[in-house]
Amino acid sequence: MSRGAILRGALGILAFLALWELGARLDAPIVGVLPGPADVASSFAGLVGSGGYWESWLASGERVLWGFVAAMSVGVPFGLLLAINQRAKALLFPPFEILRPIPPLAWVPLSILFWPTQNLSIEFVIFLGAFYTVVLNVVGGAEQIDRRHVLVARSLGAGTWTVYRRVILPATLPSIATGAVVGMGITWEVVVAAELISGGGGANDGGGLGFLLWNAYQGGAIAQVIVCMISLGVAGYASSVVVRVLSERLMPWKEAR
Repeated sequence: MSRGAILRGALGILAFLALWELGARLDAPIVGVLPGPADVASSFAGLVGSGGYWESWLASGERVLWGFVAAMSVGVPFGLLLAINQRAKALLFPPFEILRPIPPLAWVPLSILFWPTQNLSIEFVIFLGAFYTVVLNVVGGAEQIDRRHVLVARSLGAGTWTVYRRVILPATLPSIATGAVVGMGITWEVVVAAELISGGGGANDGGGLGFLLWNAYQGGAIAQVIVCMISLGVAGYASSVVVRVLSERLMPWKEAR
C-alpha cells in the first residue's frame, strides 16, 4: 500500500471521528444518543489495562482461527471434488444447496447439543459461516478453467494427480483466495452472534468479544459496547489483511502484472 493511500485512509478516519464527535455534541438524530469518540476513548483506556479485555480478544481469535482453518481444510477439497467430478456433484451438490441457505446461527442450539464444549460448538458455527462461501468460490473458479489446459497436460502424459496438482489447483488459487478473504470476514460476524447466544463460555472462561459486548450492554456501558464493536472491526480487518498477504505469497505471478 502506498504512502498516499495510507494518508487518505487516515484522513478519512479522522473526518469520520470529527463528524461523530460533532453529532454527539449537537444531539444529532441517532448519533446524538451515542457517546462521543472522547468518551469511547476513555472507556477503551480503562479496558486496555484489564486482563479480561485481552482474554476476550484471545478467545474470539482462537475460535475464528480454528473455525476458519477447518472451513478451508474441508471446503477447498470438497469444492474441487464438486468441480472436477460430475458424479460427485450430482450426488452431493443438492443437499449442499439445501443446507446452504440455513443461517449459521440457526445451528447454534443443535451445535450446543452435539459438541461437548461451548468452544467446539462456537467453532462449528464459525466453520459453517465460512464453509459455504469457500466451497462456492472454489467450484466457480475450477469450473472456469479452460478445458484445453487439462487436455494439453493429459496429451503430454500427465496423470490425474499431476493434472490436479499442476493445472487445476494453481488455476483455482485466485478463487480460493477470494473465498478465504470473504470467509474470514464472515467468521468475525458469526463468532460475535454465536458468543452472544451460547454464552461465550462464561466471563471467567474466555467469553470472547461478543460476550464482553453483551455484558457491557446489559450493564448500560454503551461506550464499552462501541469499544467492543471497534475491536471487532479492527480484528476482522487485520485478519483479512493477513489472509490477503498469504494468498499473494501463494500466487507470486500476480506481482509480475
